[in-house]
Amino acid sequence: MSEPAPIALSTVLLIGCGRMGGALLSGWLERDLADRYVVVEPAAGLRPATVSPHVAFVDAPEHLDPKLKPDVAVIAVKPQVMAEALPHYRPMAKAGTLFLSIAAGRTLVFMAGLLGADAALVRAMPNTPASIGHGISVLCANAKVDAAGRGRADALLSAVGQVAWIEDEALMDAVTAVSGSGPAYVFLLIECLTKAGVEAGLPDALAEKLARATVAGSGELARVSPQSAGALREAVTSPGGTTRAALDVLMAKNGLEPLLRRAVLAATKRSKELAG
Repeated sequence: MSEPAPIALSTVLLIGCGRMGGALLSGWLERDLADRYVVVEPAAGLRPATVSPHVAFVDAPEHLDPKLKPDVAVIAVKPQVMAEALPHYRPMAKAGTLFLSIAAGRTLVFMAGLLGADAALVRAMPNTPASIGHGISVLCANAKVDAAGRGRADALLSAVGQVAWIEDEALMDAVTAVSGSGPAYVFLLIECLTKAGVEAGLPDALAEKLARATVAGSGELARVSPQSAGALREAVTSPGGTTRAALDVLMAKNGLEPLLRRAVLAATKRSKELAG
């Protein structure tokens, strides 16, 4: 499928402005993606400190202008409150607003049950590096979303990182396990590498500094290099050297690969369970 064409946006409605919703809003403002943004967020403490003339906040959907017809309504509330929150916006779905959800585990069918069978829906799984503009989001649309709708959703999530589209929604469980939960695996690697460095004799602060910088730098190298991850690994590994000694442990039969495989499968299974 070809990449969606860039689409101009007039009004974006953001439903929920927590950590991820706030990160999205910041990215949109930085890129000047829409003429105005209307944010529904009852917790005043979650609203960004930086006030923009392009952003209006309300604390409940009942306080929205009844004539409001946003191009896109972005659902950024917790999955467990969607059943209560979404029916308020059903009239917008009937009026042609595209709904883009970043709530984990909630399927297109689930959302259609709350917003109506004719609702144009996109389900997305972003990850936390979106908060610094380096996330990756995987998107899946229902049959009601046209090319313009895909372009709008693509533009909104491209503002905080890379975007990929899938046609089979069932893949979202594995996406969640790899990229959605993936940052936690990387942070755990930093923790473990730090502890191992301390046990090897390094001061705590130096061990953590080395672990953080090594993981961050290696990730950036992997991002910009045309070489595969395997080729990059081999380039660092001299026969009989220190890296080879460490990899003999990590690449053993019971090493990192089978451990990570079990972790991803466990997360995939749990994602399916949560989707119900």
